Amino acid sequence: MHILLAEDDPVISDAVVRALKRAGYAVDSVANGSEADAVLHGQGFDLAIIDLGLPRLSGIEVIKRMRARKCTVPILILTAQDGIDDRVRGLDAGADDYMCKPFALPELEARVRALTRIELSARETALLEVLLLRAGRLVNKEQLVDHLCGWGEEVSNNAIEVYVHRLRKKIEHSGLRIVTLRGLGYCLERPDAVA
Repeated sequence: MHILLAEDDPVISDAVVRALKRAGYAVDSVANGSEADAVLHGQGFDLAIIDLGLPRLSGIEVIKRMRARKCTVPILILTAQDGIDDRVRGLDAGADDYMCKPFALPELEARVRALTRIELSARETALLEVLLLRAGRLVNKEQLVDHLCGWGEEVSNNAIEVYVHRLRKKIEHSGLRIVTLRGLGYCLERPDAVA
């Protein structure tokens, strides 16, 4: 999971980046709203953590611009602005969660986990499992059918293609990539193998 942190306080930024990296996330940080707006416009992030009191462009303006571009990246506001009106304004602008400073890092990590959770159906979970177990190797459609179905249950090749398509969309920002090998099957590329 790739996270953008937009925070102008270097002490807070450093602590949050270290904590999230320790938790296994890839984190990029910027110190002003203009930079945040620019990188969110071009790069694929799974979550944006945004301070409202950013210089050059306010956090609220960054959020409004993201949502105006139809950017669906989850947004967590992390700010010292703790009034009810501030919270309502932030959530109404398009944020998914709001956290006030000072904060506890374990709570921040829990909120990040909640916002980046991927919901998979039972079949999508089974499909991801077989691809992960054979990461970097070819998995043909027959192997997928065997793994996804019980005895006497039939699944067409078209259904497998639909499951793969849905799973691809759900994990597109995770660093994992499902590659189609035409006529052969599928291969899950590990994050270290993805260019």
